[in-house]
Amino acid sequence: MKLQAEAQLLRIFIGESDQYQGQPLYEAIVQRAREEGLAGATVLRGVLGYGAHCRIHTAKILRLSEDLPMVVEIVDREDRIGQFLPQLDQMISEGFITLEKVQVIAYRSGKEDSPQK
Repeated sequence: MKLQAEAQLLRIFIGESDQYQGQPLYEAIVQRAREEGLAGATVLRGVLGYGAHCRIHTAKILRLSEDLPMVVEIVDREDRIGQFLPQLDQMISEGFITLEKVQVIAYRSGKEDSPQK
């Protein structure tokens, strides 16, 4: 079964060493998104990047970085993402967030059901 819908993509750019209440921030964000019932979240580790302080962070062996770039991507309806943003304000002390409208195409096994909105 193939479901299509408009949604919003939330991208959170943070550092690997960022913490929230004693745990990696990226893990805390994904756990909170799951608790809130958001549709899905993925964490991507960057191999190279820089941010506000213009320091290069890299995964190269000769330049070991303890703070690689991390991107947390969360997809859900725009209203649900909007409800989640204030929680991120409490969790993130440094980083940035982008939002964009996306067209979601989800493939599901099983019977043909009506798409949920």
